[in-house]
Amino acid sequence: MSNPVHPESHQLARWRLVLGKDAEAHNIGCQEDAACQRIESLVGFLFDDSASGGGGSQGGERSGGGPAGHPLTVPEWVEAVNELFPHQAKEVMQRELIRRRGIDQLLESPELLEKVEPNVDLAKTIMTHRDLLTPKTRVLARKLIERVVQQIKERMQIQVEQAITGAIRRDKHSPRAVYRNLDLSTTIRRNLKNYDSDLQRLLVDRLYFYAAERKKRPWHIIVAVDQSGSMLDSAIFSTIMASIFYELPSVRTSLFLFDTEIADLSEMVGQPVDILLSVQLGGGTNIAKAVTYAEQITREPARTIVVLITDFYEGGSESDLVNKIGEMAQAGIRLIGLGALGYDARPDYNKATAKKCRKAGMDILVCTPEKLAECMAQIILG
Repeated sequence: MSNPVHPESHQLARWRLVLGKDAEAHNIGCQEDAACQRIESLVGFLFDDSASGGGGSQGGERSGGGPAGHPLTVPEWVEAVNELFPHQAKEVMQRELIRRRGIDQLLESPELLEKVEPNVDLAKTIMTHRDLLTPKTRVLARKLIERVVQQIKERMQIQVEQAITGAIRRDKHSPRAVYRNLDLSTTIRRNLKNYDSDLQRLLVDRLYFYAAERKKRPWHIIVAVDQSGSMLDSAIFSTIMASIFYELPSVRTSLFLFDTEIADLSEMVGQPVDILLSVQLGGGTNIAKAVTYAEQITREPARTIVVLITDFYEGGSESDLVNKIGEMAQAGIRLIGLGALGYDARPDYNKATAKKCRKAGMDILVCTPEKLAECMAQIILG
């Protein structure tokens, strides 16, 4: 005979589905009946309508925004979660709210947008349902996306900058000993190990010189972003990454969005929020047209890197795509195809087409922004 499951164990198991380790880390566990019931009600709010047959208006939601028969509305739920749960748990629960039920009320309510924690899922929801925003919530939504962009940028900026600028500095150095091109700071830094404390002199083993012609020839990074809905996560990260490239010395950055047409947003590349709010999801895809456009805006093939973010589901001619990639690779342009870019990226791309592109000369990656930067650094260093 099996042992009966204690109600507290059942509740803790249910909370763990949503909160993970936070369920125990924050002592969520029925120590006080009133608090236990309140927390159970909040977690139940996320699951009850799925049990009754679906989310949103199809799941029997009452006018207040909660599932039929549930005492809470969406505004009340957000208020209570903000009051009872720590930051990390709030993010998890609010993501679950977005995933499990219709989000119309959130996007129409300024007071709710001001209270929710900014995260990538919420930013994606806002980008997908911009038409639901009122004039007031549109302003708040923009601020929320700005906070998400800043969080992501702060997370990856240092490593990305170090990888690219470090490679560019090494790429600049020349064996030609021309005094006016002396890189004094690098020469001192790399010879510090030879400092003679007795003589109080720096003994220089090697001088480092800039290649003057390369100082005038920046690397050109072209970022092409597929606007199809499956690439939304990657579009967010690639747009933010392009804004980091834009701030680097000796780098010229171009960025365009594509479906069956091209939207060149290079003039906005330093404004990732504006670009993200310009993304038009859905429609067809013509990847061959995108890589052709990248070729058209290339000035110096040997110092150009094209980063193509796409699911490789070509709506145009696959043979045109593969042939164009082959031509560009032969011309010296380096091409990187990203089936996914992010920290929790779930790649869902046409591997057969991607394999043909790889054979034609394109590197195919699914990676974090930092790994992409390392790959680009290797390209710059040859």
